[in-house]
Amino acid sequence: MPRTPHTVIPAKAGIFAFKGFVFAALSAICYGTNPLGALHLYAQNYSPETVLFYRFFTAAILLFVVILAKGSHFKISFREFRALVAFGFLFAVSSLTYYASFKYMDAGLASTLLFLYPLEVSVLMAVFFKEKIKTWTIVSIAVSMAGVALLYRGSDGTALSSVGLALVFASSLSYAIYMVMANRINLQMGAVKMTFYAICFCLLFLLLYSVTLGSGLPPLFTQASSWGWGFMLGLVPTVLSLIFMVKAVKIIGSTPTAILGALEPVTAVTIGVTVFAETLTTRIMAGIALILVSTVLIAIKRK
Repeated sequence: MPRTPHTVIPAKAGIFAFKGFVFAALSAICYGTNPLGALHLYAQNYSPETVLFYRFFTAAILLFVVILAKGSHFKISFREFRALVAFGFLFAVSSLTYYASFKYMDAGLASTLLFLYPLEVSVLMAVFFKEKIKTWTIVSIAVSMAGVALLYRGSDGTALSSVGLALVFASSLSYAIYMVMANRINLQMGAVKMTFYAICFCLLFLLLYSVTLGSGLPPLFTQASSWGWGFMLGLVPTVLSLIFMVKAVKIIGSTPTAILGALEPVTAVTIGVTVFAETLTTRIMAGIALILVSTVLIAIKRK
C-alpha cells in the first residue's frame, strides 16, 4: 500500500512497535529485581534453596491460574515430559547457583556475569551443532573477557571469591544449555505452559537438593514481610518478566528483546547500589559496560 499523508497504518505500526519495546524493557527490569527479594530474605536467615522454593511455588500457582484463564489444557506427551524434566533440572541448577552466588559477591556483579549466557549459547552452538563462529562472535567474546577481567577484583581491590565466580559461571552455562535445548527440541507448546511445567519439575529438584544436601525441608515463613518478598519473587522477576517477554517477542522479535535484556543487570546493579549499599567504582562500571556491549553485539550478529 503506498504511503500517503492520509495513511494511518504507519502511525499505528509505530505505536505497536513502541509497545513491544516497552514490554521488552519491562521484562528485563522485572527480571533484574531478583536480588531485591533474595537479599531481603537472606537477611532473615533463609537459605537460597528456601528462597527459590517460595519463588517458584508462587510462580507455579500464578502460571496455573494464567493457563486456566486462557482456557488452555495441561496435557503433555511423553516426549514433552522428558524434555520438561530436563528443562526443570537445568532451571534448578541455574537458579540455585545464581542465588547462591549472592552469598559470595555483590548481587549486581553476579547479575552482570550471568548475562554472559548469550555468548555461551553461541559457543555451544558452534561446538555441538557446527554453527560457524564468525569474526563478530570472536570480537564479542574478547570484549566480554575484558569486562570479566575488570570485574575480577571487587570494589575494595581484593580478588572476587573463586566460589562466587564458579557459581555464577555455572549458572550462566546451565542457562545457556537450557536455551540451546529449548531451541533444538522445539516443543510445540506456548511459553507460559512450558515455563509452568519447567518450574514444577524445578521445584521437585530443589526439594530433593534441599532435603539431601541443603538445609532440609523449606521452613514455613513466620513473618508477613517474608511472605511478601516470596510473593514478589514469584510475581515480578518470574511471571511478569515471562509475560512481558512473550509479548515483546511477538511484537518486535527476539533480537530487539535480547538487546533490551541488557537492562536486567543494570537494574540489579542499581538495586545493589541504592538499596544494599554495594560499591560501584569506575573500573567496575567499565567492566559491566564491556559485558553489556559484548552481549548486544552477539544479539545484533544473530539477527
